[in-house]
Amino acid sequence: MAEEKPGLSEGQRLNALPDTSPLLQPGLTELRRRALEAAVPLTPLPLSDSFLLRFLRARDFDLELAWRLLKNYYKWREECPEISADLHPRSILGLLKAGYVGVLRSRDPTGSKVLIYRIAHWDPKVFTAYDAFRVSLISSELIVQEVETQRNGVKVIFDLEDWQFSHAFQITPSVAKKIASVLTDSFPLKVRGIHFINEPAVFHAVFSMIKPFLTEKIKERIHMHGTNYKQGLLQHFPDILPQEYGGEEFSMEDICQEWTNFIMKSEDYLHSISQTSQ
Repeated sequence: MAEEKPGLSEGQRLNALPDTSPLLQPGLTELRRRALEAAVPLTPLPLSDSFLLRFLRARDFDLELAWRLLKNYYKWREECPEISADLHPRSILGLLKAGYVGVLRSRDPTGSKVLIYRIAHWDPKVFTAYDAFRVSLISSELIVQEVETQRNGVKVIFDLEDWQFSHAFQITPSVAKKIASVLTDSFPLKVRGIHFINEPAVFHAVFSMIKPFLTEKIKERIHMHGTNYKQGLLQHFPDILPQEYGGEEFSMEDICQEWTNFIMKSEDYLHSISQTSQ
């Protein structure tokens, strides 16, 4: 009989098991029972094992925390229809084609999925903060299907080069609160790190609106690298970055195009989980 790895909690041991393991069934059964008892909407997202496991894995199988996360997820979708109701990618195709977001081909050393957002490629005269946020939500809904991402979470790099007042004006206190809600306890992804690079002074005023809504755990995972960022970024993400950020093998244009193609190929799935499709 194989020895269990020392130091792992019960939740971490459950997290490492495949979806089909019978050891996961008690948590799934109880979480589904609570959801049905609370009469959560069964459309557009049915209470399948694969769906519920996202919430259990995001909270290392702590049932109370997973149940709170599931409730918050439904609450957030209901309260933010301007972002969550329509996940059809064609609504944000211009942002995708502009190269606003790319997903790295490889995971970081801890197994986290890594996304890069480039503010210079978001034109606030054409796209609102809600449009930019919808790109993040669409990307999150796609990567959360990956079991490895459910286990090891995500890390995000925000390149704030060319951040302007026109971007700042879009981030109202209401928008700031909605962003913070998703980062903390309203979406079933573990946020393992947030890295800002090229952040201008004006950005700190905007970030000060978001910061009070963040948990201490999230605050501890925020890194401000400034303009002299390459060495620090490479320490966190060795051998996986695009050429523009100190890597060697591929460009941002490459991974932005790859992610846009993947999103467009996922159009039917995104349509199926959009409230507007019901």
